[in-house]
Amino acid sequence: MTTHNAAPQRRPDHPTWWRIPLVASALGLPVLALEYSAIRAQAGMGQYGAALYWALALFAAAWAVPHRRTFRTFRILAGGAALAITLLPVTLLLILGVMLAE
Repeated sequence: MTTHNAAPQRRPDHPTWWRIPLVASALGLPVLALEYSAIRAQAGMGQYGAALYWALALFAAAWAVPHRRTFRTFRILAGGAALAITLLPVTLLLILGVMLAE
């Protein structure tokens, strides 16, 4: 007589789930902290403050998603979007500086 376990089996964790959030956080969080301190020094967050909070929330979401392989795409999108939101103002300032230097 054989018995079958009726309980659903939990899928194993993705072994390298932490790489994408780590790379996005290592590149983006120092820049985000600098942007936040520069904005706070100018007496208010304004409309740009919402973008900083969105970027921080997306960094947190990239880390907080369950560690299964099915969430890999969401983890990539959240980390990439957070990094893009963080680096876009710095990139635009660098492009503006290059254009004005000539």
